[in-house]
Amino acid sequence: MNTTFQHYGLFALLLAGFTAVCVRTGKLSVSAAMAAGLTGLLVFAGAGYPGIALLGTFFMLGTLATSHKKNIKAAIAADGAHPEKRKAGQVFANGGAAALMALLMLADPARRELYGLMLAGSLASATADTVSSELGTVYGRRFFNILTFRKEPKGLDGVVSLEGTLLGAAGAGVIAVVYALAAGFDRRIAFIVIAGILGNLMDSVLGAALERKHYIGNDAVNFSNTLFAALVAGACGWWW
Repeated sequence: MNTTFQHYGLFALLLAGFTAVCVRTGKLSVSAAMAAGLTGLLVFAGAGYPGIALLGTFFMLGTLATSHKKNIKAAIAADGAHPEKRKAGQVFANGGAAALMALLMLADPARRELYGLMLAGSLASATADTVSSELGTVYGRRFFNILTFRKEPKGLDGVVSLEGTLLGAAGAGVIAVVYALAAGFDRRIAFIVIAGILGNLMDSVLGAALERKHYIGNDAVNFSNTLFAALVAGACGWWW
């Protein structure tokens, strides 16, 4: 039997089991599980197990951050706490850019390393955004509008805190370390962290400028910030 087919078959079985558990435990809706399965298959096809390690790290950190002290976050505002059960749109918003980079790795093998860096950058941003918003709401002390720098209530679109931003940067750092375990410890770690931080800040800017005014939704904001982070990581990798 072809070795590649065996690898894909084994991974598909593991992925199916994982998504089934997520549905059973209420972490994913059925549609989100299907979206996660498609995203996982694309990332595996393009980036292999290192890509899946990055995707899995994002999912794990995001799940832990979302479930951490959720009663406190729910009490802050009616929509201040994200639901633990993710929907398909949320999956594609956070993982769509990574899946796109994986497809580019397949289509353009000559630039595979660059697209792999961009994939990591997109997931660093997704992780930083989730961790900063979920944990910043709990541990932040002073909250302000990222555009006006005026003090505003926590939980509003575009409102950030120093503590949340630093926690988000730490989340991006975890993604960078996981990437380095497979690709090597060099300056690309800094590129990924920078991409994650800038992507997270872009999320807040879009939230304050557009989402708060209902021009775009949260899924569009999340996809935009992850794609932006991928481009930042790619630019860093290309020039330096």
